Parts: sequence; structure tokens; C-alpha cells
Amino acid sequence: MAAPPPQTLPDFEPFSQIETWLFDLDNTLYSARYNLFDQVKRRIGEFVARELGISQEEASRVQASFFREHGSTMRGMMTVHGTDPHAFLAHVHDIDVSVLPASPGLAAALGGLPGRKFIYTNASADHAERVMDQLGVTPHFDGIFDIHAAGFLPKPRMESFEMLVSRFAIDTARAVLFEDIARNLVPAAQLGMTTVWVPGSPGWASEGSDGDHVHFVVEDLEKWLGELAGALAGEPAGAPKPLG
Repeated sequence: MAAPPPQTLPDFEPFSQIETWLFDLDNTLYSARYNLFDQVKRRIGEFVARELGISQEEASRVQASFFREHGSTMRGMMTVHGTDPHAFLAHVHDIDVSVLPASPGLAAALGGLPGRKFIYTNASADHAERVMDQLGVTPHFDGIFDIHAAGFLPKPRMESFEMLVSRFAIDTARAVLFEDIARNLVPAAQLGMTTVWVPGSPGWASEGSDGDHVHFVVEDLEKWLGELAGALAGEPAGAPKPLG
């Protein structure tokens, strides 16, 4: 029997008890339409081709295969080929983040949310900081849990989530995770977190989005967070309309 569709939002009540807000970075905190991650993807392909001495076409196949099998291309390269993760990350995150516009609306919305806010990313903290600075949201976050902190174990590995929870002493029953890759929400739901899928990334990111590990769907994160912050502050603005 097919899983029920993700719950829409008749009001903001389910978020009134949240005390820890967790956000994925790339294609979540900013829209995938800016194609920033395309730069990263291209750099990954370059690294794989150079490291393995193969063609760009073959590197693309390896890149996709490792991502699916190991959670990230880097983890696959480490496991199968003994790649130095520091060299990998330094190369793939050497990109131009200036394509992202500042987002004062997002900054204001984040500033209006009660509780702690963290970035949880399979990228490096250096990359996250550059993106956050470009968006203008850095002051509103309490920390970053990156791939280094996770011992190079990427989402959706449960061990990575457990390290995150331990590092920041998170009460999972009062935490929410926002993610563009639906399968990365599986461990969060298993740990008792509220989960929000932010669609818009390439088709593979939506695989599994019809599962019951996706509790809510938010199409426009900045707009929705602004409305949520207002509602939690007791402002009279209306609740969001059902999606779809």
C-alpha cells in the first residue's frame, strides 16, 4: 500500500514546541535555481577524473555510483580508493559563491525563530561559512556540524546523526530538520525529529519523498519561515496554505 502524502500545514502548531532548528546547506538554505551546487558537482567530476586517471565521462559514472552507494562521492573515493578527504574537499569547494544574492528576508525569518539553529551539511564548515556570509545569515546560527565533525560519515548515515545529536545535546523530540534530499530525512524521523522536505533539487533528490519519513513539505523556505516566525511571535498573519 502506498504511503500517505506528506502532511500539509493547516497551522503552525506542530512547530510551537521546537527548540532546535537544523538546516541542510546547499539547495536548502538557498534555492537550487542559483545552480551553485552545479559548480561543486563539476569540481567533483574533475577531482575523480584526475585522481583515478579516467575520462570525464567515466568520472561522471563513478561520481553518481559512489553517491548512491556510499552517501557521497567523497566517501566512496575514501572507501574504494583511499582518497584523502581533505584534498577532495579543498578542490570541490573552490567555487564562486558570489552567484548567490544576499537574503535579508531569510535572515530576518531566522532571527525571529526561538531556540537554537544549526547547519548540518555533508560539505565542509569553510564552505558553509562562505555561503552563510554571502546570504547574510551567519549571525543567526549557533554552530555548524560538517563532514569533518561527522568523521567523514555523510548523511544519511545514522552514525552521523547520532554524533550531531550528541555534539549539541539535541532533544530530538523538539528538533526539526530541513533538507532538499528526501532520503536524508529517514534517520531524522527514526530519531523522533520533525522533518521538512524542501523540493527543487534535481530529480534524484526527490526519491523517497512519498515516504512517511517526510512530515512536511515547504516549497519556499524564506517565505514560509517568515510566516512561521510571525505566527510563533503571536502576529496575526495567516497560516500557510496547503501545498499542492
